[in-house]
Amino acid sequence: MKDNDTTGILVASDQILLRAGLRELLHTEPNLDVVGEALDENETIYLTGRLEPDIVLMVVLNRREASIGVTKRLKAQHPDIGVILVTSCEDTTFARDIIRAGASGYLPTRAAQSELINAIHAIRRGDLYIHPSMTRCLLYGQTSPAVARVPPRKPLTRREAEILGYIAQGHTNRQIAELLFVSVRTVESHRARLQGKLNAHCRMDLVRHAANLDIR
Repeated sequence: MKDNDTTGILVASDQILLRAGLRELLHTEPNLDVVGEALDENETIYLTGRLEPDIVLMVVLNRREASIGVTKRLKAQHPDIGVILVTSCEDTTFARDIIRAGASGYLPTRAAQSELINAIHAIRRGDLYIHPSMTRCLLYGQTSPAVARVPPRKPLTRREAEILGYIAQGHTNRQIAELLFVSVRTVESHRARLQGKLNAHCRMDLVRHAANLDIR
């Protein structure tokens, strides 16, 4: 039995290494306890009923529709449970669908460890946690293909194009700064100018522009 101050977490993923990594991470945090691990959707449903975790942490790499179905079933059977999705799919449509299904947290697999811990604590407080890279996309809506094909308001500099390419590859501001031997603040400034030139509200807008401009 876990005490009332401990958050019980069920980790669900068909990737053994991912489950092991998350288990090790969560075990280092006080008041977080991995109560079980699930391999697939059916085991997630079964173990949630048997172990009664506070949060189900699901890693979703490609089974998008299945994860939506599992989330609906979990929330129908356990209304108070928190469901966090960690996914390689940074898509606003999927994010909206999974939140409507009842998920309380949505993070990309490239999120920092601290962001996952913050998400868990936020959800235990009753809040919703959406990774910052997706928040503006969800607020402003998904950019249409027609809008994404609009050329930049001003030509991109060589450095801006270089940074846009790294963003499209999934690198964080800190990683880009390390690759270019500049400060994080410098990368943030370039990124802000890119968003202005491209009328981009979020990372996914920048990724679409990079594809349309053939920048990789």
